[in-house]
Amino acid sequence: MRKGEKGILILTAAIVIVLMVVQGVRLSMQKGKDPGIPFYTTSSHEFARKASVLYREYSCRDCHSLWGIKNIMNSVPAPSLDGQGEFHDEQWLYKYFSAKNPQAMEPSRLKPKWQMPSYADIPEEDRRMLAKYIASLKVKDWYLEQAKKARYEKLTGKEYKK
Repeated sequence: MRKGEKGILILTAAIVIVLMVVQGVRLSMQKGKDPGIPFYTTSSHEFARKASVLYREYSCRDCHSLWGIKNIMNSVPAPSLDGQGEFHDEQWLYKYFSAKNPQAMEPSRLKPKWQMPSYADIPEEDRRMLAKYIASLKVKDWYLEQAKKARYEKLTGKEYKK
């Protein structure tokens, strides 16, 4: 490494360290308590574990995020599943998963290859379990407006207005 390159590297490292310290000080001076993670499930741990197997088996994670985690290898702009239980109940979700054309129940602005597929042909028990699990996905009250906004913008492509 040449003399000039070492100087640039040292200067860059110093700037990064200063920025990290400034950000740390700013965060420590913020008033108020961290409200925590806004997502939760009303399902039992055992049921959630079983349902998460189906979530992976049917490749839901290829398009949807859950618990704020998304498959970074895919960039389908599908709605997050976090909080879906605030918008649809178990019965509606079961009908949605059972529909031959889910877009008839909830239109999608996505291109056909990325639209929600029909799960009408998967076993009924799996559809019921997915519906029950997705209906159990809630968000805390303080985050509900933000969840509504995100969902609306994903579904319509338009800006959310309260």
